[in-house]
Amino acid sequence: MRQLGRVRGKPVRSGFVKKPVSGEVKVGRLNLEGDRQADLTVHGGVDKAVYVYPSEHYPFWAEKYPDMELPWGSFGENLTTEGLLEDEVHIGDRLVVGSAEFAVTQPRFPCYKLGLRFGTQAILKVFLDSERSGYYLRVVRQGEVKAGDEIRTVETNENSPTISTMVRMVKKSG
Repeated sequence: MRQLGRVRGKPVRSGFVKKPVSGEVKVGRLNLEGDRQADLTVHGGVDKAVYVYPSEHYPFWAEKYPDMELPWGSFGENLTTEGLLEDEVHIGDRLVVGSAEFAVTQPRFPCYKLGLRFGTQAILKVFLDSERSGYYLRVVRQGEVKAGDEIRTVETNENSPTISTMVRMVKKSG
């Protein structure tokens, strides 16, 4: 956990800043080994144990923030993926990565810590409007994952809304 910035003169500690790791990482019920959430009232818990962010979104953000270095993990994600975009993934879908199994639970909605990370709170609206939210996973079966592991969809819940649909519903109501 690191200090992400300051709000009203007080330091803000966060598990938001991530770095790519090599080798296998254990997946526990509440997170990946070595990862911690600073504020469990809004982050973490069984339904937000792992955060996924598609790599396909990085060029969009690189264009918006050309002077900012954006390595994988820049959005606080635990898994930077290829494929499985928000308009293809449904609430309840089951994914297997390495020896771990996950269920998709909900989109990620930005908080002020994303604004601290990017140096502007204006990113919160852009993030929501862009519908590039990423999504949270619940751990169904603990195991191990590593960079480069194939992500397999083992169950699709087509009767549930997609992540994109959920984001649009929240935008409409808000």
